[in-house]
Parts: sequence; C-alpha cells; structure tokens
Amino acid sequence: MTKQTVWCNANFASEHVDKLRQGLGRHDLILPTKVAATNLVAGEPDPSLAQASIAFGQPDPDQVNSLPGVKWVHLTSAGYTRYDTPAFRDAMKSRGGVITNSSSVYDEPCAQHLLAMMLSFSRQLPECRIDQSTDKSWVYKQTRYETFLLQGQTVILYGFGAIGRRLVEMLAPFGMNIIAAKRHPAVYEGVSVVTPAEADTLLHTADHVINVLPASSETENYFHVERLNKLKPGAHFYNIGRGTTVDQFALMVELETKRIRGAYLDVTSPEPLPPDSPLWTAPNCHITPHIAGGHANEFDRLIAHFLENFARFTSGKPMNDRIL
Repeated sequence: MTKQTVWCNANFASEHVDKLRQGLGRHDLILPTKVAATNLVAGEPDPSLAQASIAFGQPDPDQVNSLPGVKWVHLTSAGYTRYDTPAFRDAMKSRGGVITNSSSVYDEPCAQHLLAMMLSFSRQLPECRIDQSTDKSWVYKQTRYETFLLQGQTVILYGFGAIGRRLVEMLAPFGMNIIAAKRHPAVYEGVSVVTPAEADTLLHTADHVINVLPASSETENYFHVERLNKLKPGAHFYNIGRGTTVDQFALMVELETKRIRGAYLDVTSPEPLPPDSPLWTAPNCHITPHIAGGHANEFDRLIAHFLENFARFTSGKPMNDRIL
C-alpha cells in the first residue's frame, strides 16, 4: 500500500487530532499553522498542502487547483458550493482525483432539526414559551385548539439530497403527503418527486415548505416575493439551506401580514445575524444560529467518516458521499 500524506485544516481539538493520527496508522498527517475557522469558510492557502496527496477539511480551492499531487479532497461539510466550479472539477478530473463530502455526518442532525421545528409549530411550543417568558398568561382555549396534527398535511421539499431523504424517512409514520422538487426527478418511495417548476404550481397546497437549497448563482433569492406569494395562506416556511436563497424582506412581509403562519430559520444572510435585524422580531419567526448540523459528537463522526473513506480510497473501493 502506497504511503499517503493527509493534510487537515479542520478546527479539531487535540484529542480529535490524536484520534485522526491514530486512525491513519503509518500514514503521515500534516497540520497547517492556521486552521479553518468553521466548516462554512475556506481555509487560507497553506504551503504545507503541497506535500499532501489528500486534503481533509476546507482547503483553498484555487490552491488545490494548482497542486496536481492532491488526489483526493474530503470536505468536513455537506455543502460544497465553493468547490462546485468548472475550474475545480476540471482540475480534479485532469488528475483522476476524487471529491467527497460529509453528507452522511449531517443528514441525521439536520433532518432531526427540521422535524423538531415542524413538531414545535404543530404543538404550539413557541407560543407557550413566549407566554411563559412574558406575562405568564394561561392561554388555554386558543392554544389548545390551534394545535394541529401532521397527519394528512402536505410538505414540499426544495433540495432533495441526503437531508431531504432522511427527513422523508422520519415523516413516514405521520402519513403526510410529501412532494420533493429536484432538477432531475427520479422515483423515490413515499415521495412525489417533481421538477422545481412543477413544485411551484403546487405551493398553494403545501402546509409546510422546506428549503434545503445550497448557495449558488442559480439559488440566490430563490424564494423571492413572487414565489413566496404562491405559498398557501397559513403555511409554515423552513430554511436550513443557505440564507442567500431567501429574500428575507419579502419573507418578513409575509409574516407581518400573517399571510403565512410562521417561519423557522437556521440560516440567514448575513451570519451572524445583526442584533438590529428586523428578522429577530418578525411575527412568529424563530431563529437558530446555524446549528442544524451540530451535535455533541460531531467531530468524532467527521473523523470516523473520513477514516472509513480513507480505507476505501487506499484499497480502491467505492467512496461514500462521492461528488466527483
């Protein structure tokens, strides 16, 4: 087996670095002087990357393009927008390279986060929390009879990747009508998979509209005023994709006029969301600080996922979460 050199700029604590080093065995591990701040930003160019055959983390895309010795890039994120460019793909293809991501690490927590949001709305938990933290009123009748069941309701998913597929599995016991928008529709059990244009014609039927779209030039302000106006009055809107995919002013208008019933946002534009942003106080708008993918053993699972793929890479087996 050829000895590999792995470069890693993930922001791991020392115990996680030790676990990674131990898992690599006789193979070499290089750590840059400066690690990436989070999964959401690319790391800075680093001279030591030139010594590596594998990049694990968030390497600078332009630097990878210039280093034909880097044969495999494994991202510590599910999103890969900055690497999804013709230049990056062509550079990796020209050297027979591989690109993988960490969708298998983040599909479960993100799907659970979405389910928690949906159940929170259905059981009126935000309203009860507001009552508890303000006037301590006992709003029995209104709150009780505004709760609802998920059974029989309609969900439209925009972005049907690993997160969407896991959410569909979680929603199966509720007997919901699930529609997924995908550029290239395919058969999937329990889901009506349609094109985005077809999904738009069905927005007036949806009780829940879920946005898991990645950031790109095609998805910027995807949920603009015209598309948001198509939502069914009383619908709920969720975004765990990227903040740039939503016209936030148009969403606030929908909430302020109470045309839609509520929104849960795990992502915003910009991030962090400034304290003076009107989104914070928009009616029935609930914000979490980009934590949908977070979980206590996140780094352990990232390393385990990488090491599993490392074993596959070095033995010539098919890779998990392969993008290219």
